[in-house]
Amino acid sequence: MSVPATQATESEMAKARLPIEYRDVCSKMLISLNKCRGETFYLPWKCENERHEYEKCQYDDFKRRAAAKKAQDEE
Repeated sequence: MSVPATQATESEMAKARLPIEYRDVCSKMLISLNKCRGETFYLPWKCENERHEYEKCQYDDFKRRAAAKKAQDEE
């Protein structure tokens, strides 16, 4: 698996006031999710697509990192 090109730039993350621990490869999706949440007063049914995309990105990133760790351990 390759690293997705979905990461936001440092200035975009700073403008969106993302905490450092959330500045990863899925940060661009988190920015759009947080924007949707702010515009819809955090109504859980309003931003389902954005939340699903963000959670899928997080899961895929976890699988990628776990596979890389496993490959590193087997060396």
